[in-house]
Amino acid sequence: MAPLLSIEDLHVTAAGHPILNGLDLSIDEGQVHAVMGPNGSGKSTLAATLMGRGDFEVTSGRILFKGLDLDGMTPDERSVQGLFLGFQYPEEIPGVTVLNFLRRAVGARKDFDISVLEVRLQLMDWMDRLDMDPKFAERYLNQGFSGGEKKRNEILQMALLEPDLAVLDETDSGLDIDALKVVSRGINEVRSERPQMSVLLITHYQRILDHVAPDVVHVLLHGRIVASGGMELVEKVEREGYDAFRSAEVSS
Repeated sequence: MAPLLSIEDLHVTAAGHPILNGLDLSIDEGQVHAVMGPNGSGKSTLAATLMGRGDFEVTSGRILFKGLDLDGMTPDERSVQGLFLGFQYPEEIPGVTVLNFLRRAVGARKDFDISVLEVRLQLMDWMDRLDMDPKFAERYLNQGFSGGEKKRNEILQMALLEPDLAVLDETDSGLDIDALKVVSRGINEVRSERPQMSVLLITHYQRILDHVAPDVVHVLLHGRIVASGGMELVEKVEREGYDAFRSAEVSS
């Protein structure tokens, strides 16, 4: 069976500067992959490129998702195909309530009009699971939300949109330990209901991986994956830092 996501020799630039330099990655259905790396290694560029952000240019290589070449697809088209991006810094959208945003997003994803009542019922269920105040449904998207509330709102969107691949870009960033546990529990609950969903979890640190267990861990340095394995790589990062992988970067 072909992988859900296949990235082949991907080179990406921004404003003419190379960021990803021959990145290869393959994710099967139902797998959780963690990508770790220091600041500037290309982690967020990878997430943005997967979703088709226009300020990043793919100069060579290709991305196949469910056998489809994503080249030329807009972010909206990629979302409809089943890609989801959880942002490191979720944007505030004044004037658009969480409920209305999700009604339109879910309708576009499933290609049919969905009632406000149906979305509201799903929202109430998942807000309870994510320890969110039900009043958030009527608030403007992310406006006035704390960092933890914004991240829980990202998981709420993931739950309702039912993606095939969720790309979570530093979802643990800025969370205290209690908020991290709530968000991690939400990720695991979504996965328990949709075990076929795959997750690409991008992070600096081990702490979220103690709650969301990865099948495969990758270390990214200067735009290339230089090591892949299991939790032993996470432990090595925690123990020795990313300098421990510099020799692998040179040799690769």
